[in-house]
Amino acid sequence: MTSSALAATLFGPEDLRMVEHPLDKLADGMVRIRFGAGGICGSDMHYFRHARTGDFVVKSPLVLGHEISGEVVEISGAAANLKVGDRVAVNPSRWCGHCVACREGRPNLCENIYFMGSASKTPHMQGGFANYFDAIPAQCVKIPDHVSYQAAALAEPLSVCLHAVARAGNIEGKRGIIFGAGPIGLLTMLAAHRAGMADVTVADIAPAPLAFATKLGASHVENVSAGEEGLKAQAASRPYDVAFEVSGTAAGLASAIGIVRRGGIVVQIGNLPGGQIPTPSNAVMAKEIDLRGSFRFGFEFSTAVELISNGSVDVLSLVTAERPLSTAPDALRLALDRSQSVKVVLIAN
Repeated sequence: MTSSALAATLFGPEDLRMVEHPLDKLADGMVRIRFGAGGICGSDMHYFRHARTGDFVVKSPLVLGHEISGEVVEISGAAANLKVGDRVAVNPSRWCGHCVACREGRPNLCENIYFMGSASKTPHMQGGFANYFDAIPAQCVKIPDHVSYQAAALAEPLSVCLHAVARAGNIEGKRGIIFGAGPIGLLTMLAAHRAGMADVTVADIAPAPLAFATKLGASHVENVSAGEEGLKAQAASRPYDVAFEVSGTAAGLASAIGIVRRGGIVVQIGNLPGGQIPTPSNAVMAKEIDLRGSFRFGFEFSTAVELISNGSVDVLSLVTAERPLSTAPDALRLALDRSQSVKVVLIAN
């Protein structure tokens, strides 16, 4: 077995380096995985640009990557239903299973969670943008041979969107709007359609992602870079029942609260690098808006793998570029260019 792993390691803002890390002997109860593919997420981009995302600040070198898949190459101890050679999508969440949130069936809110490639805990839990990385068996969901590693890696962002749609409640037959046409916004649109939402508008300030939204089946798209007159006209004739705020901007949240109907629902998915978004609280009060947070995902991960495996959701339709893992710093820069990229996926060298 190899004694080291090449990993995309963040040392500070825009200081991402490919570093050889020694691989310790595999601990008992762990699984070692050879990298297959990894999607570059918005939070990876926040970490890259600012060395933080939301309230999570990088305090020591951090290997990025939580949208990952690969091949099991070593197992230490018992690993039910897993064997060397299995191809797996890797759930980056490691829940404790015994805290109040876990007992309530909300493991994404686990008080003791470790999440791969995240600075939410100190010491940080290292991510999967490495040609070898370790996980526990419960994180590994087997994928059939016909599913590519690239598709399997995108089970994680699809899980985020399935959870966000679930947070909105029953949306069958309702009219919705999504602020932000990045990968999470687009997958939220696909998840909302799957849940029966009758009409989904996607709003953004950039034309390229909006064109992608149209291609993927948005009912309407609105470029709001010059104002929201078009949105307001639509809302006046056919009010929006639900708004998903994905952009992680104060303007996006204000727009979502302002445009949704009285008594409507706003689901906040996006987060700011600095962690604070001013909220138009008077409008929340006067319109009696249900403002609901949506954080990561719970048991939706296995559902996401199933939907990808049976062809119900074509996650690869979002991929605009693939780059070798060894070029991760340049791939992050490409992903940040919204005029060129929707979703950039790293692949094994």
